[in-house]
Order: sequence, then structure tokens, then C-alpha cells
Amino acid sequence: MIIDIHGHYTTTPPGVGAWRDAQTAEVAKNPDFVGEKGDFGVTDDEIRESIINNQLKLQQERGTDLTIFSPRASWMGHHVGNEHTSRFWTENQNDLIRRVCDLFPENFVPVAQLPQSPGVDPAKSVPEIIRTVEEMGFIGINLNPDPSGGHWNGSRLSAREFYPIYEKMCEYDIPAMIHVSAACNHNFDTTGSHYLGADTTAFQQLMMSDVFKDFPTLKIIIPHGGGAVPYHWGRFRGMALDKGFELEERVLNNVFFDTCVYHQKGIDCLLDVIPTDNILFASEMIGAVRGIDPETGHYFDDTKKYIDATTKVDAAAKKAIFEDNARRVFSRLKV
Repeated sequence: MIIDIHGHYTTTPPGVGAWRDAQTAEVAKNPDFVGEKGDFGVTDDEIRESIINNQLKLQQERGTDLTIFSPRASWMGHHVGNEHTSRFWTENQNDLIRRVCDLFPENFVPVAQLPQSPGVDPAKSVPEIIRTVEEMGFIGINLNPDPSGGHWNGSRLSAREFYPIYEKMCEYDIPAMIHVSAACNHNFDTTGSHYLGADTTAFQQLMMSDVFKDFPTLKIIIPHGGGAVPYHWGRFRGMALDKGFELEERVLNNVFFDTCVYHQKGIDCLLDVIPTDNILFASEMIGAVRGIDPETGHYFDDTKKYIDATTKVDAAAKKAIFEDNARRVFSRLKV
């Protein structure tokens, strides 16, 4: 099988955006607005249409089998509203992902958004982890290292505040993909500098911490090819040695990188630097980059073509990247 571990529901029916717009309008009038959960008012037929003509179509065209699917990352909007509005929005988003996976059980498996909010204890996200894993069959979570939306004024991932989330992850044996949401700081662009900078920042915070000593079975996925990490592996190794530890020993049992890198040379660099066991196939299709590369004539985000074409690894390694590693990291995956 070919398992794409990084997919977002970027083609939601109009009712989803309308619900969120109404909520944020109320928050704009009253920052302490609570409201109620309600629902998006989206029909199964609307969901089917949004998936069949988009993600499912690309799965079939590109030859992938299964997508590990979560809410649209740029819409998580943890910096918007307060802990109550974030909880209602998150619960509805996760409910919608469960519906997609119920309608297309052979094609999609759910991963949860968390109801994070600036200044709110990360431990308050634990109930949503419990709900989505125990009651709804989710197999992982997305964890935002910067719910402020680009201001980076909260705790580092190494802070004790995050430990209840890590404890629950280890209990359930689920991974977390590090993923920020939209940037509200004008110095950052959401899917470029903010996403890739956050990936790199999260890796640095974790490698310089005792998190993996305290949680030796914790599994963290750094998306978008790891941001700058593989390209600057020597820099991180040097910093680690200056601090008296080996980088590989510190992180490679716990940290994994996906293949959301949109050119052949970038994929080849990733495969050159990072061990095969730490690479998971992903494309983030219909995501940040949706166009066709004029140099190749193929979609930038058709990352399967890069793995197929590379000479950096053999057939067994490609199978590990496409399937085996995903099954190991997402141990609750039942295909």
C-alpha cells in the first residue's frame, strides 16, 4: 500500500466556513463570547461531492491508497477567539473528519485537531484527545507549537505544560504531527516562512530538551520535509556536540520527517541525510502548493513521482517510506 500520512480537508463544503465566519464575527464584537457548539449543517452528499472531485480523484490519479486526514491546518486558527470558541470549533472540525472517514473508510483515516488557545494550559486539550481516540477511532493528533499565530509568546514544547499531552500520546501510542496554523503576524507568510520556520523551531526545542528522555516512546512528526532541518543537519549535529550529546541518539528514535518537499533535489537531499526508517510518505495534496511545475509538467505536490524516480534508495527502502514506516508510527492504523 501507499499511505499518505499528511492530508488536510481543504475542500470543505461552504457551511463550514460560514459557521466559522459567524463565530469569529461574534468574537470580534465580544472577545469573551462563548456561544455553543451547534453543527456545520453540512450534508453527507456535500461531503461526498467535496471529496470525490478532489482528494479521492487525486488519490486515484496518482496511485496512492490511503490518506491520513485531518482538519485544514490554516483554519485551526488557535489565535482566534478564546478557549471556549476554540473547543467548539475544534470538536465540530473533528466530527466532520470522522464523517469523511465513515463515508470513505477505505481511503481516509482520521487525525485530530486540538483546541489550543494562547495563554490556555495545553493540558486542556487532553479531553479532546481522549474523545477522538477512545470514542471516534482517531489515530493521531496535530500539535501546534505556536497557538499565538506567529508571535511565539507561549511555552516551548519542552515545557512541563505539554507533558500531559505527551503522557496521553504515549498511553495511546499515537504520534503528533507538529503543525502551526495561519499567521497573524505580518512578518510571516502562513504556508511559507511560518510553516517551515515552525517545523525547524519545534525540532530545535525538542532536541535541546529532555522530552525524549522523559518519554522514550513519544513519536513526533516534523512535516514539510522537516523545514530546514535536513539541509542543516550538520549545524544541528554541531550544536548537539557542543552541548555534549549526539544528535542521532537524542532524536532518531522519536522524530520522523514527511516527504512534503516539492522538487526532486529536495527529496534527494532528504533521503541522503535522514535514515529511511525516519521518513514517511506524504504529499499534503490540495494544500499549500496546488499548481503544475512548468519544468516537469507535473503537480508540485505529486510527491510519489519523486520517490519513484529517486536513485538514492532501493526498492525495499521505498516500500518502507510508502507503507511500513507509517504502520509503525501510526500503530493504531487498521487497514
